[in-house]
Amino acid sequence: MGQRLARVNEAVKEVLAEALVDLKDPRLGFVTLTEVKTSPDLRHAEVFFTVLPDDVESQATTREGLRSAAPLLRRELGTQLRLKHTPDLHFTHDPLPAQGRRIETLLRGDDAHDAGR
Repeated sequence: MGQRLARVNEAVKEVLAEALVDLKDPRLGFVTLTEVKTSPDLRHAEVFFTVLPDDVESQATTREGLRSAAPLLRRELGTQLRLKHTPDLHFTHDPLPAQGRRIETLLRGDDAHDAGR
């Protein structure tokens, strides 16, 4: 089931990413889908996204735009993918890219500090 679920997750992400390009909602700026985690019964999918600029206001605005578009995106999933159930979509900001940038900044700071010794 693991390989099948991984393929479903990737297919869902691809369909949603393509569908986002056609949406005209001004709340959806530079949004990128980073990961999809579908429940084993295919009834729910958690969709992780990032947005530029990566601030709290942009994240909230984008999340609202995605939630508003969820019925349309779900319908597109049902049309393009042959699944037993079309999953309900839940959108979550992906904190990993920001955490990675913070760690990189901290490491650079440590490297600059160590170089001065």
